[in-house]
Amino acid sequence: MALPIYKTLFELRKGMDKYPQTLVNVRTRDRVNLSQMESVQLLKAQVERELEGQGRVLLRTSGTEPLVRVMVEGADGVKVQALADRLAEAVRDALDGGD
Repeated sequence: MALPIYKTLFELRKGMDKYPQTLVNVRTRDRVNLSQMESVQLLKAQVERELEGQGRVLLRTSGTEPLVRVMVEGADGVKVQALADRLAEAVRDALDGGD
């Protein structure tokens, strides 16, 4: 029987890179279905391509408040902020009837 291999937190953390993260909350009147917002989904895919595998994008409705949470994480903090702001604006536009 093989013994389990244990690693310290320091050893486990070596393989992780910490990236800047920006969260923008977009207030809504009602609960929304993000998957039906075509323009937002297209922009999300474009932003993911711009990050070139060096980050992530999360769009989700809040479970407790009338909000859409827009989170972007990536290697370049300035770029991350700009991308999050762009996505949040696309969500606002779609909520105002743009989609």
